[in-house]
Amino acid sequence: MTFGENLQFLRKRANMTQEDLAEKMEVSRQSVSKWESNAAHPEMDAVLRLCDLFRCDMDTLLRGDVSRRFGEDAAAYDKHMNTFSAAMAAGVALVLLGVTLMLFVGEFFGREMAAGVVFFLFLIAAVAIFIVFGMNHDIFLRQHPGIGPCYTKEETDRFERRFPALIAVPVVLLLLGLTAMIPMDMHTPAGLSREQWEAVCGALFLLCVTISATALTWAGIQHSKYGFPEEKLTPAQRRVSQIWAVGMIAATALYVGLGYGLDLWKQAAPVIYSVAALLCAALTILVKKDDEP
Repeated sequence: MTFGENLQFLRKRANMTQEDLAEKMEVSRQSVSKWESNAAHPEMDAVLRLCDLFRCDMDTLLRGDVSRRFGEDAAAYDKHMNTFSAAMAAGVALVLLGVTLMLFVGEFFGREMAAGVVFFLFLIAAVAIFIVFGMNHDIFLRQHPGIGPCYTKEETDRFERRFPALIAVPVVLLLLGLTAMIPMDMHTPAGLSREQWEAVCGALFLLCVTISATALTWAGIQHSKYGFPEEKLTPAQRRVSQIWAVGMIAATALYVGLGYGLDLWKQAAPVIYSVAALLCAALTILVKKDDEP
C-alpha cells in the first residue's frame, strides 16, 4: 500500500473525516486530500505527528501495509486483553472467595486454624495471578509499542450498549444480598445453632460480594479494552476507577483485620462492605463534578 492508501485507511478506521484530520494536524483539508491521493507528501514533523495520532510506526505508515498490520495486531490485542481481564477478575474472586470460605469453615465447623490456612492458600494463588499476568501485560505492551484498540465503530457501540447492564447487574446483586441478610438473620432454621446460621448468612453475603466484585473487575477491564485510557477516560474517570479499587481492597483488609483481631467475622462483613460501597459512591459523585464544564 502507498502512503496515501495507508493514511486513508487509518483515517477511516478512526472514524474521522478529512476535515477532522486536517483540524488535528492544523493543515487545510486540501492538504489531507493531496496526501491521500499521493499528490503531495507531508513534512517529516507532520509524519511523526501522524504516527503519534494513529499509533503507527513510521516505516509501516510510509512503506508498509497498515491494514495487514492492524489486522494482526487486532487479533493479538483482543486475545491478550481477554486473557488479562479474565485473570484479574479471577484474582479478585480468589481473594474474596478465600475470605468467604474462611468465615464459613471457621464458624460453621469450628476450625479456625484450617480456615486461616484456606484463606492464605487462596490469597497466595491470587497474588501469583496478579504478579504473573500483570508482568505479562507490561511485557506485551513493551513488545507491541503503540498497540491499542483495533475495533470497528459497530463493535465498540455494541459493547457500550451492553456496558451499563454489566455494571448494574453486579451492583443490584450486591444490594439484593444485603437486603436478604435482614430477614434471613432473624430466623434460625431448626437443626442449626445461632452461630452456624450467622456463619451461613455471612458466607452467602460475601459470596454476593465476590460475584459482584469479580464481574465489575472484568467489565472495567473490558471497557478499557475498547478505547485508549488517555483518550477515552477523563482524569476524573480515572480517579473513580482508582477509588473503587482502593476502596474494595481497603474494605477487605479491614474485614480480615477485625476478624482476626476482634473476632468480628460475622458482624463486620455487612457493615464494612456496605459503608465502603456508600463512601465510594459518594466520592464518585464528588469527583465526577470535575468533568463538568
